[in-house]
Amino acid sequence: MRDAIGVRMFTVLAWVPERRALRRVHSRHPVEYPVGGQKTVVVAVGWREECIAAQQPYFGPDRAAVREIFADHDLIEGLGCGSIINVPVIADGRMLGVLNILDAEATYDDAVVVAESLAPPAVSALLDLEKENR
Repeated sequence: MRDAIGVRMFTVLAWVPERRALRRVHSRHPVEYPVGGQKTVVVAVGWREECIAAQQPYFGPDRAAVREIFADHDLIEGLGCGSIINVPVIADGRMLGVLNILDAEATYDDAVVVAESLAPPAVSALLDLEKENR
């Protein structure tokens, strides 16, 4: 991830459809964003429609975009992040989770395509977690 597009903060969230929530299963910043923490996606309706329902990446190029979508934008900015790419992790058309890739404001431009190529390796890990949690 660092070599491909650069990253200050990276988390992996597993989709929990029955709760309409995302559960953190990996975090590069475990103090601020602990594994096991959950985010409801009810608040960010536009983001949910794009990233979860339509299974399309979300790209927020600057702090204004991050502030518009994420309630925890102060914490995100406090970690030096102001640009975000969220990449859905999909298997057989089914949402498994999301990769959250963040760096300084205006860091990412056309990196979304590269970021999307990083999602397939997460499929097996998220499927394994799904099996464990049944």
